[in-house]
Amino acid sequence: MAADNHRRTAVERVDPLAPDPSILRRAADTLRGGGLVAFPTETVYGLGADATNEAAVRGIFEAKGRPSSDPLIVHLADAADIDSVAEAVPALVDVLAEEFWPGPLTVVVPRGSAIPPIVSAGRDTVAVRVPSHPLALALIH
Repeated sequence: MAADNHRRTAVERVDPLAPDPSILRRAADTLRGGGLVAFPTETVYGLGADATNEAAVRGIFEAKGRPSSDPLIVHLADAADIDSVAEAVPALVDVLAEEFWPGPLTVVVPRGSAIPPIVSAGRDTVAVRVPSHPLALALIH
């Protein structure tokens, strides 16, 4: 499902094993346009937005009624992408990523300048993971 400023659009079901590329493109376009998309990970269904877009991220908090003191997790397509959202990533993260990503491990690292403070509830760190769910990865790619 995609939403933008409390506006609803069509709900489209996606086969997680054989996702329709046109639906994934529309979902990605929604994200790029500042909208929200619900998608599965291996642990939960989440409401996603472009983590670098402060207004879009604010939409997650508003749509869910989530307190702004509750940080979000930034999902990446690949462990190598961590430098795009974090700074001074400790070497241990590379070891953990090699062993557990993609998968349900979330690491907390120093927040990079591309990530607005709202994502991490104003903290200097950001939670990051690379999901293993094929639909989540396809959407992030």
